[in-house]
Amino acid sequence: MKNSIKQIGQGMTEYIIIVALIAIAGIGAFTFFSDGMKDQIGNVTAELTGGAADTATTASDAIDGEKGATMQTYKGQN
Repeated sequence: MKNSIKQIGQGMTEYIIIVALIAIAGIGAFTFFSDGMKDQIGNVTAELTGGAADTATTASDAIDGEKGATMQTYKGQN
């Protein structure tokens, strides 16, 4: 019976270690890409509020090659 309890505890410990490593990797990735993500979130916010994004490459550039496209550009294109 004691072996069963030790195995359960060992499995839980391994699970906690794996979760901690995944969390550390996520934090590292977020830190590495944070500047780019801030820029993209800012661009999306600006586009959704009707303004123009500040950086040269936006989602609308990738779709149709237009620079400075806003939500007004796509109004009525359904």
